[in-house]
Amino acid sequence: MQRIRLRYTKRGRLRFTSHRDFQRAFERALRRAEVPMAYSAGFTPHPKVSYANAAPTGTGSEAEYLEIALTAARDPEKLRILLDESLPTGLDVVDAVEARTSGLADRLTASVWELRLDGVDPADADRAVEAFNQADAVEVQRMAKNGVRTFDARAAVVQLRTHSEPADRPTDQPCAILRLVVRHVTPAVRPDDVLSGLRAVADLAPPVPAAVTRLAQGLLDEETGTVTDPLAPDREAAQAPTTAEPAAAAKAPA
Repeated sequence: MQRIRLRYTKRGRLRFTSHRDFQRAFERALRRAEVPMAYSAGFTPHPKVSYANAAPTGTGSEAEYLEIALTAARDPEKLRILLDESLPTGLDVVDAVEARTSGLADRLTASVWELRLDGVDPADADRAVEAFNQADAVEVQRMAKNGVRTFDARAAVVQLRTHSEPADRPTDQPCAILRLVVRHVTPAVRPDDVLSGLRAVADLAPPVPAAVTRLAQGLLDEETGTVTDPLAPDREAAQAPTTAEPAAAAKAPA
């Protein structure tokens, strides 16, 4: 059985696609592409697809991950192209590797988010970010299944800073852009929780809903605060036999 790991996006209007909607669209794409899927046992078999830490509905993403199990081997890049062509534009399959290591979900320990705040002056955003970063704790509330839940949104935030727009991008309205690196903890701290925290510590309230996009997710490097590519170990494992072959050939008897 071969396992393939895929990275896909949610762009444009497709950011409003729920996780369940994507599941249905992806399973249709598997059938259209005639992928030799492995299926679960039981009365209602379903394709063996493992989804990892999907972004909330309404947020865009450049870094969503899943893993599929196949009954016959396929070239990952050719499979990626077939699936990408079978999905609507905006749900784009942008990377594929053969799974050669374990624990993909364990390598998704943090996310990098971009928050675009239209109508917010960058100077006001700077002050709010500074207040948030200097706070020891920022309590926010979120509606959960069992009622309103209060938790600290500050502890999970590794980095929060303002980010400048390209200088050649014309605009006649104020706009602040934030970059957020947040650990995946329980309860999950989402970008909207951080926005609630900015409102709590600095009364920052964007006049329109923020446009939120996940730029990356992966293993957090605690020293640098960066998030690494979770598919890199599989690529390195795939290349290892190739680099070992010359050495083995050199040791072989003449």
